Amino acid sequence: MLTLSLILIPLIAGVVSLSTKNNSAKQLALAGAVVELVLAIVIFTQFQSNASQQFGFSYPWIKSAGIMFAGAIDGISLLLVMLTAFLTPLIILSTFRQPYKNASAFYALILFMQSALMGVFTATDAFLFYLFFEAALIPIYFLAAVWGGENRIKVTFKFFVYTIFGSLFMLVALVYLYYQTTGSQGHTSEISAFYKLALDAQKQGWIFWAFFIAFAIKMPVFPFHTWQPDTYTESPTPATMLLAGIMLKMGVYGVIRFILPIVPLGLQTWGTTAIVLSVIGIVYGSIIAIQQRDMKRLIAYSSFAHVGLMSAGVFSQTLSGVQGALIQMLAHGINVVGLFFIVEIIFSRTKTRNLDQLGGITQRTPNLTVYFMILMLGSVALPLTNGFVGEFLLLRGVYESNIWLGAVAGTTIILGAVYMLRLFQKSMFGTKSSFTEHFADLSSSERAVLIPLVVMVFWMGLYPNSFLKLTEPAVSNLLQMIHY
Repeated sequence: MLTLSLILIPLIAGVVSLSTKNNSAKQLALAGAVVELVLAIVIFTQFQSNASQQFGFSYPWIKSAGIMFAGAIDGISLLLVMLTAFLTPLIILSTFRQPYKNASAFYALILFMQSALMGVFTATDAFLFYLFFEAALIPIYFLAAVWGGENRIKVTFKFFVYTIFGSLFMLVALVYLYYQTTGSQGHTSEISAFYKLALDAQKQGWIFWAFFIAFAIKMPVFPFHTWQPDTYTESPTPATMLLAGIMLKMGVYGVIRFILPIVPLGLQTWGTTAIVLSVIGIVYGSIIAIQQRDMKRLIAYSSFAHVGLMSAGVFSQTLSGVQGALIQMLAHGINVVGLFFIVEIIFSRTKTRNLDQLGGITQRTPNLTVYFMILMLGSVALPLTNGFVGEFLLLRGVYESNIWLGAVAGTTIILGAVYMLRLFQKSMFGTKSSFTEHFADLSSSERAVLIPLVVMVFWMGLYPNSFLKLTEPAVSNLLQMIHY
């Protein structure tokens, strides 16, 4: 019941928030998110570090078709459950100084989004996974379309069409796999049953592309990324945090959970192609990030580059690569949420995100400067910060798969340092501008958001094994299923 509660608590809290007056909606939403975090911590402390699925639930959903409402948690999903539970209350808390029209609906949508994300990361039935995968799209669509920027309608429509289009390919693949299963009571949609199928190389190739397109759009991977920078920029900052911090992880998780164990022959044929596309995204996204003037857009392209490395690591099919992707998903979520929040702080005080109009902020803001610097250094993978361990493992995994692709992927170290240090230097140092002349330092609520993020930067950097040991048994078990 613990796993089911992870899905139900934010759903119920969202309904309650939706039915309350605007003034109390944010407090109720934060309370619901904190309860969810406490439950996730309980699961974290009780979790046994092995390859088994734990805290499971299973109820008949479409009984005649053998489709179950079933979920459980293993080491892979636990990390993403913890990320979702940790970031959501911080995202809600980050909005406390910013008024939103129809706040009850705004906070309810955030909680509905959290419920859907928990469903994605815990579902053990393929069609339930698809249901939550699609359900997560609805709250973020309305958050962006209603509370977004000037071009929000055009941008969110493009985002919606992209993701729905990709998900249709996944649905076709799931239906096909469902009809290939056999059991005592007919077909089954258990994900574990899909792992036991022995399809020929041609069929696996088609299924590979059906899954890859769906997940590559969600991450996104080059060339399926064109929705991402505009959506991140036009969305309200809390929605951008949800998109970049948690939602893009659904795509990487999908690759690990579906593509690796189900279509090993498809991987043998097309895996290198996927790595090439991912590496192109690393270099392309980094070069575009260097050229950006808008702070939010710069971080959007940096996120695109980072997820390219995660994707390449997963498709390397190595223990280092997959482990690196999992730890980097956690690190990236922490860093990118912190960086987007700092951009929002700067924008709320200056009414601009243009780097050419900023400068000299550090002269009046020692607290903001320190937090910004720590999150920035974590993003560029400085040793002893959270980004280092994941990036090292990812590059090692890609290198083990293909030495030349590993060398190109390694340019992320240099390019990432260039655009992040440029972001920090142009916004914080130099002479004051008319926009930054009366810049105020962090408030207590803003520090309350940034302090837990900074603590995680150092915890992951100094004690990465506290997270790696959770995922290694499940990852090793998954990789053993890849037999050509």
